[in-house]
Amino acid sequence: MAITIALAGNPNCGKTTLFNALTGANQYVGNWPGVTVEKKEGKLKGHKDVAIMDLPGIYSLSPYTLEEVVARNYLIGEHPDAIINIIDGTNLERNLYLSTQIIELGIPVVMAVNMMDVVRKSGDKIDIKALSNALGCEVVEISALKGEGIKEAADKAVAAAKAKKAVARVHKFDDAVEAAIDAVEAKLDDSVAEAQKRFFAIKVLEKDSKIGDQLKVIPDVSAEIKTLEDKFDDDTESIVTSERYAYISSIIGKCLKKAKSGKKLSVSDKIDKIVTNRILALPIFAIVMFLVYYIAMQTVGAAATDWTNDNLFGDGFHLFGMEKNDDGVAYSDDADAYAEAMQIIDGFISYGEENGVEVGDIADAMDAESDEFDPANAAKAADELLTVFDANTTATYLVEDEETLATDETESTYADLQSAVDTYKSYGCEEPDPADYGVFIPSIPDLVSKGLEKANCADWLQGLIVDGIIAGVGAVLGFVPQMLVLFILLAILEYCGYLARVAFIMDRIFRKFGLSGKSFIPMLVGMGCGVPGIMASRTIENEKDRRMTIMTTTFIPCGAKVPFIAMIAGAIFNGSAIISTGAYFIGVITIICSGIILKKTKMFAGDTSPFVMELPAYHWPKVGAVLRSMWERGWSFIKKAGTIILLSTIVVWFTTYFGWVDGSFGMLSEDQMDYSILAKIGNAICWIFKPQGWGNWQATVASVTGLVAKENIVGTMGILYGGGDATVYQTLASKFTEPSGLSFLLFNLLCAPCFAAMGAIKREMNSAKWFWFAIGYQCGLAYLVSLVVYQIGVLITAGTFGVGTVVAFLIIAFFLYMLFRPNKNAQFAKIKTN
Repeated sequence: MAITIALAGNPNCGKTTLFNALTGANQYVGNWPGVTVEKKEGKLKGHKDVAIMDLPGIYSLSPYTLEEVVARNYLIGEHPDAIINIIDGTNLERNLYLSTQIIELGIPVVMAVNMMDVVRKSGDKIDIKALSNALGCEVVEISALKGEGIKEAADKAVAAAKAKKAVARVHKFDDAVEAAIDAVEAKLDDSVAEAQKRFFAIKVLEKDSKIGDQLKVIPDVSAEIKTLEDKFDDDTESIVTSERYAYISSIIGKCLKKAKSGKKLSVSDKIDKIVTNRILALPIFAIVMFLVYYIAMQTVGAAATDWTNDNLFGDGFHLFGMEKNDDGVAYSDDADAYAEAMQIIDGFISYGEENGVEVGDIADAMDAESDEFDPANAAKAADELLTVFDANTTATYLVEDEETLATDETESTYADLQSAVDTYKSYGCEEPDPADYGVFIPSIPDLVSKGLEKANCADWLQGLIVDGIIAGVGAVLGFVPQMLVLFILLAILEYCGYLARVAFIMDRIFRKFGLSGKSFIPMLVGMGCGVPGIMASRTIENEKDRRMTIMTTTFIPCGAKVPFIAMIAGAIFNGSAIISTGAYFIGVITIICSGIILKKTKMFAGDTSPFVMELPAYHWPKVGAVLRSMWERGWSFIKKAGTIILLSTIVVWFTTYFGWVDGSFGMLSEDQMDYSILAKIGNAICWIFKPQGWGNWQATVASVTGLVAKENIVGTMGILYGGGDATVYQTLASKFTEPSGLSFLLFNLLCAPCFAAMGAIKREMNSAKWFWFAIGYQCGLAYLVSLVVYQIGVLITAGTFGVGTVVAFLIIAFFLYMLFRPNKNAQFAKIKTN
């Protein structure tokens, strides 16, 4: 790129909204080299030769957080051609602190005062011309959300970059401070550019711990520091900070005219009086999250997912809906007629078997599911069925309802049988094909199966592709619609400003349990993916609190766990929204309980980190921003399904369908899976989960594959429980009871996360000891919680009492003791601190 423009600003100043507006879809998202901070880069719309770099949201260019170090290193080391400094017009004084530092970098700067629509609505007035004169740079009014002024800001930044003219310094600190800065500037060698000498001189005076990484030679400035500290009776960092705010105050006095006091509350303030109310805040939050998960899991998302599973990966679908066939008959009429005929025929066959009549060969010939089925032979068998019974025969038999599985006693006469046989033969002895009723689109498995059959592929290859890859990956992708609905709803909450309030609300609660509201921010981020959630913990200054947050963040269900939650809730709990929403709140409760217990240990004892956060004004989220956020998260999930999950399902399929039977190794049939490689591995370790109620090899290996990627649990179960005539849901419902299903769900929600998240934990902990402690804590807690849930569950539902029940009560007693015991280590921490 010929020109590079950096976007810099405080968190929640509208920087990302501006970035999206300037670049549109021309974005590249990754990580900064060597660190896990997100890096966003894009092309300026209408300018192929202009790159926009979105820097992390920061409050200053001091090395307090990794984001600040990353932003500073980029601005100094990469030296972009220009900087667009976005400031929140509703919080001018706070935002200008970073601006005064950016101006000192010797890079062309254009200041974009954002949220001007909100400023005007509040009655405040900002004199843009006076602000420009006071800072010495171009200043533009914008509203990133509404798209106002952003083109002008971009054009001015491009022009400034081409002119290559740095901002002329128009402000001065106290004379003594200026004299010290001049003296330090003179000591800097030629490796520092002339335009950047003031910035480096100030940082050296402030005793910046990381500025030495940017300098070849660090000058001795002890004399200048001593002179300043003696004169002002303060440390140099505080002296410079005070000078900056004195300068900012003079700017505010000239440029900002606040609305007269007594004006009505803003819309945001009115909303906050309700949603952040001490009494109402938590119930409102609970209702909001319930609605989010209810819509995503039970209504809109569930309908989209059902359609995907039933049609795209199931039986196929009609492009324009079900239509009538060439004879003008609707499919439902033909299907009902055929089904009624088959009920009568099956009923007479059952009656014959129960009464010693030879009908076995007839039944086999009429079995449409048989590989040797032939319509001509089936028609002959149907005619033969009429000869087997006497004309006076009346058959009484049980008919099972396919949906409810309820049975009713039915009676049919010989005349009914004759009519049924005629109907059966009129349809060619086969069930009416939906494809004959309108424009029919076959499902992906059907299309692939037919293609493989025509290509004469080997049985093992067909099995791998259809029963392995499509069954596994398809089981995961089938839940994508549900996830996309969830991501849209979370993006709306994020962009309208509510999620920032949630962190504020939770700080009141978390502080009582030894955690800061800052700990809730990683958990909010972790709802999308655990990896960025873990990385978000670096904003917590207190090392003990940061470690505890890293250990507990993944208890919140991430997007990858959504398909698993939906599968268990749908198969075992009849699609209960309480189970789906409850999974989220169980994560929060587990974090709170962990915080209380861990804070009472010497490892984590100490004061809680302070909570400081900008609360942005409420506003309507832009459709483009919401859809872009949904697509980024959803596409990340789909890519994972196409790589990690694909490879995992291949491994799972191979180890499932190959094994040893009678001493020989080979491909197995579906009824031989207990001899497979995977079964042998699962059987060797499944005893561990007997107390949890799901100690079988299928559930065990599904949990193990979930460590690679949580979506794998669904893919693995799709393969292991998808065989035979029953659906995966029906099989799961028969294999799990409600207590064992809930136990299985909780274990996989709370145990160690996927490998990618484990890698993030290892990087952020920066210690093998702490990493293994975190993984051990997560797995151990998940094991105990799932054990207690199952044992107490079977006690309540079935009245079963045994050794496991005693163990469960002992665990509960120990948990309550740890939860409510006095915090002796709080006093220990105070003594150690003093």
